[in-house]
Amino acid sequence: MNYQELAKRYQTPLYVYDFDYIKNRYISLKNAFAGRKSLLCYAVKANSNLSILKLLAQLGAGFDCVSIGEVKRALIAGAKSYQIIFSGVGKSDDELSQALKNDILMINLESPAEMDALEKIAQSLGKKARISIRVNPNVDAKTHPYISTGLNENKFGVDIQSAKQMYIKAKNSEFLEPIGVHFHIGSQLSDHAPIIEAAGIVAKLVKELKALEIDIKFFDVGGGIGIKYENETEIDLYDYAQGILGELSGLDVSIVCEPGRFIVGNSGVLLTSVLYEKFNKNKRFVIVDGGMNDLIRPSLYEAYHEISSFNQEGETSLCDIVGPICESGDFFGKNVNLPPCKNGDLLVIKSAGAYGFSMSSNYNSRARAAEVALENGKDRLIRKRESFDDLISHEKDFL
Repeated sequence: MNYQELAKRYQTPLYVYDFDYIKNRYISLKNAFAGRKSLLCYAVKANSNLSILKLLAQLGAGFDCVSIGEVKRALIAGAKSYQIIFSGVGKSDDELSQALKNDILMINLESPAEMDALEKIAQSLGKKARISIRVNPNVDAKTHPYISTGLNENKFGVDIQSAKQMYIKAKNSEFLEPIGVHFHIGSQLSDHAPIIEAAGIVAKLVKELKALEIDIKFFDVGGGIGIKYENETEIDLYDYAQGILGELSGLDVSIVCEPGRFIVGNSGVLLTSVLYEKFNKNKRFVIVDGGMNDLIRPSLYEAYHEISSFNQEGETSLCDIVGPICESGDFFGKNVNLPPCKNGDLLVIKSAGAYGFSMSSNYNSRARAAEVALENGKDRLIRKRESFDDLISHEKDFL
C-alpha cells in the first residue's frame, strides 16, 4: 500500500499497522512452543486498539492486562475470560473486585499486602480467587534501566523467599487458589540467556512448591522479546523456547508467554508531514505535524526510530526532526540524514506499532492521531482522528 495515498486519504499524523505481519508474528512464536501446552497472552499495553485485540483473539491468543480497562477491552474484542491475566503492581480494590466478577484466568499478585486485599474481596464476594505471584529472580536483563524489571531495586514482584511464604499462606486460605507463577525481567531483550537463567531460578521454586502440594499449573515467563529498531539482534525463537523448556524438565506445567512489542512493534509506522525547515546558524531542523504527544518514546527513552523521506531529491544533510509541542524534548530523531524537505513532504517513522499510540496524549490540547489497518492488500480505519469536541467533551458542561 502506498503510504502517500494513505496520508492523503486519512491525513497526518497517522498510525498504520500491517495486520498480516501481526498474524505471522503471533503464529511464529506459538509454533516455537509446539508440542507443549502453551498460552500466548498478548501484552495489551503495547497497543490496545480493539481491532488488533480482535485479530489476536481470533487467532486464539490470551491477554495480559495491567488495568481493569485493558481487561474490559480484551473482553469487548472477543477474548475468552479464562485466557485473561490481570497483572500490575497497583491494582485498586474496585479493579480486583471487577476482575473476580469477570472470572478471568488468574490475578497476578505483586505483594503480600495485595494478596491480603484480594483475599478480603474474594471473601466478600463468596468467590475463590485464582492467583499467580510475580517472583523477582534478581536477574539483570541488560536492557534500558527504565524497562528493566527483574532486579531487587525494581518495584515489581517479590523475592523468592517472600513468594514461597505467600504461596503457603494462599494454599491455606479458603478464598485463594494458587495456580501460577510469574516473572518478567525486562523489555526489549536481545539475549535469551537472562530469561533462561530466570526460568531456572523460578522452576526450582515451583519444584519446592509442588513438594508442599501447591499445584502450580501455569509457568509464566513474561514478555520482553526485543525487536530490531536499528542494529539489534533478535532472539532466535527456537533457542528461546527450547532454553525455557529445558529448565522445566520434569514439571507438568503450561507455558505462558506475554509478547507485546514482539507482536506489534514492527507492524506499525507513524506517518507525519513536513511543515517547513528551519536553520539556527548551522543547525538544521525539519519541523513536522506530529509531536511527542503522538510518539513519546524518543523523548522518554531516547529511543531510536528509523525515519525515511519519500523525497529523495537533493543532497542529504544532518537534521533534527522535531514537532510543534512546546518542549525542547519534542523530537523524533536527532542527526538524521535526510535530503532537503519542503512543506507537504511525507516522513515515515518506523517500528512504531508498540508503545506509540498507546502512550500518546492530548498534551498542548492536540487531538490524537487516527489509526489504519492494512490487511490482505486493503486498508481500513480502525480509530478515527479525534476532534476538538472530543477533547473538551468531559469539561464543557461545567462552564
